[in-house]
Amino acid sequence: MYAFVAPGQGSQTPGMLAGWLRDPVHAERLRAWSEAADVDLVHLGGKASAAEIARTEHTQPLLVAAGLLAHEALGPARTGGPAVAAGHSVGELTAAVYAGALAPVDAVRLAAVRGRAMAAACAETPTSMAAVVGGEEARVLDRLAELELYPATFNGPGQIVAAGAVAGLERLAADPPPGAAVKPLPVAGAFHTPYMESARQAVAAAAGRTPFLRPAGTFLSNADGAVVSEPDDIRRRLVEQVVRPVRWDLCLAALGRIAPATTVCLPPARTLAGILKRQLPGFAVVCVTAPRDLDKVRARLAAAAAPKGGLVHAGV
Repeated sequence: MYAFVAPGQGSQTPGMLAGWLRDPVHAERLRAWSEAADVDLVHLGGKASAAEIARTEHTQPLLVAAGLLAHEALGPARTGGPAVAAGHSVGELTAAVYAGALAPVDAVRLAAVRGRAMAAACAETPTSMAAVVGGEEARVLDRLAELELYPATFNGPGQIVAAGAVAGLERLAADPPPGAAVKPLPVAGAFHTPYMESARQAVAAAAGRTPFLRPAGTFLSNADGAVVSEPDDIRRRLVEQVVRPVRWDLCLAALGRIAPATTVCLPPARTLAGILKRQLPGFAVVCVTAPRDLDKVRARLAAAAAPKGGLVHAGV
């Protein structure tokens, strides 16, 4: 058994698709997705600046496309499952493809709709996000409630992302919960909170026109780490995720119980791989950052699919 995990916004880097673009097959795939999603993924993944790819409407389809470039390349190696797929925030669209619930072109198209809609929602009210590191969870949540802020992301013990009005976040930074440090994040607004309601409506309309399938693999939901298999439930959860917290901590807990032999962190892999290794230190993790990593990943997937008895899975 093996798992795929896909990153969310904040993990992008300039030129992150340059290596993939050197392959004519991957370049053509990106051009097709660009046309379908009405966004220039070739430019964004190749020559665009850090500021340009940090724009929400660009980041989200770019990240999904990055994860999906490995999908076809790894296809022949993804045998002997069952495979488990989970994605952080917009990475859940990538994970839905790996689980067999969504077509790649539809995932990129939905990511583009989602990114544009969330960027527009951010412009409605001045909001932002901040990482709250450390402190007791109950006291952190109490402090956020006092300031009318929302817990937008739970990345693991002592790692909560707060979101809401800029004034509230400034007060949080000036007077953090006991034992906690607050770090403002360079984002456009309060993702995964009710401030994104207009974006949720836009994503719901687009998702309603998108076919979803019963997954062939195991799909873990950001809402609660649960295994979801009904297409309509997957669609609903992906839509509601826009305004609800990302419970990555619960996805990690589910992965811990499933205990895959190998977990593949999809590109751009570094941030999510760091969280995974901290929270599940005994896991065998392999990262895809560029096409040069594919042979290593294929070998690890083949080992994970092999019959048990003598194979040792070491972390990377």
